[in-house]
Amino acid sequence: MSKRDYYEVLGVAKNASESEIKKAYRKLAIQYHPDKNPGDATAEAKFKEAAEAYDVLGDPQKKSQYDRFGHAGMGGQGFGGGGMDMDDIFSHFGDIFGGAFGGRGRRGGGGQRRRRGSDLRVKIKLTLAEMVNGVEKKIKVNKSVAAAGVDFKTCSTCGGTGQTVRVTNTVLGQMQMASTCQTCGGSGQIIGNRPPGVDANGLEKKETVITLNIPAGVEEGMQLNMQGNGNEIPGGIPGDLLIQIEGIEHEQLERHGLDIHYDLHISFLDAVLGTNIEVPLVEGKARIKIEPGTQSGKTLRLKGKGVPDINGYGRGDQLVNIQVWTPQKLSKEERSILEGLQSSENFKPNAKEAKGFFQRMKDHFN
Repeated sequence: MSKRDYYEVLGVAKNASESEIKKAYRKLAIQYHPDKNPGDATAEAKFKEAAEAYDVLGDPQKKSQYDRFGHAGMGGQGFGGGGMDMDDIFSHFGDIFGGAFGGRGRRGGGGQRRRRGSDLRVKIKLTLAEMVNGVEKKIKVNKSVAAAGVDFKTCSTCGGTGQTVRVTNTVLGQMQMASTCQTCGGSGQIIGNRPPGVDANGLEKKETVITLNIPAGVEEGMQLNMQGNGNEIPGGIPGDLLIQIEGIEHEQLERHGLDIHYDLHISFLDAVLGTNIEVPLVEGKARIKIEPGTQSGKTLRLKGKGVPDINGYGRGDQLVNIQVWTPQKLSKEERSILEGLQSSENFKPNAKEAKGFFQRMKDHFN
């Protein structure tokens, strides 16, 4: 089953402001909150769907990525991708509920918000064929993971809450101010046994092999997000793996959006007499017919031989741009033959038949 559009899920327009998006999410989150709908699987699914939509649209960078590439730009990840559970949602967005549920962002009270590990960023170079067809890649990344043999104990400073409370006397009475515990960094626990090579958080660097499923239609500059594949953190949730796409230049073909361009250079004689020529495709070749009298600048369109839309909305074409090559040096015999044709009316340009630049551009986009 395909995912619904995130704007449709939240019921907002694409030009909605951050505050409008947040307000729409809060309304849905409260409506379908598990505390209001105990045991209701449909409500829980809608709650998760709204959280997934807000996770993207509430983040300017992710929103920009989604507006450009749709769901595929999220790398097939997100809350709906199995990377996060209900507690993770409360951990991320618990403060958005305000006092609607007794000030509790997470079910069961507690008040402690789970921390999130840092993101990892990698660049991956893809050939034109890999970007057009999609590809599975295995990459090695060094990331922080929970080390074996480490044990933790409850932080004595905050009592495991991850926060310290300071009481201040004011003219209005006593005021309580909560802040992140400086001893445990907000995790509520401190490391006990610490093997060699393990940092103060109980983490070690480890080389991990990750399989990337690159969807067909990605393009240079696109960033995919694999949620939960970043650095781990004790008592929290892992960060994300952000994959930056870089393209490897093709020797003959050039990509423009969903279309593939190829410059075909033909001789003057082939342009006059016509011929059949093979042209390269992203995969394989195609034989095309050059009609007699073909003009330089003419564009031939090979339908459906371009790049698939990453969101599944059709496919581009391959455009073959005809360039008639003019010889720079002639033998005496060649020059004599051509000079004999110079006075022929048939070899003089016909402005009425020849299409200008703007007409060719109009034909191209039509």
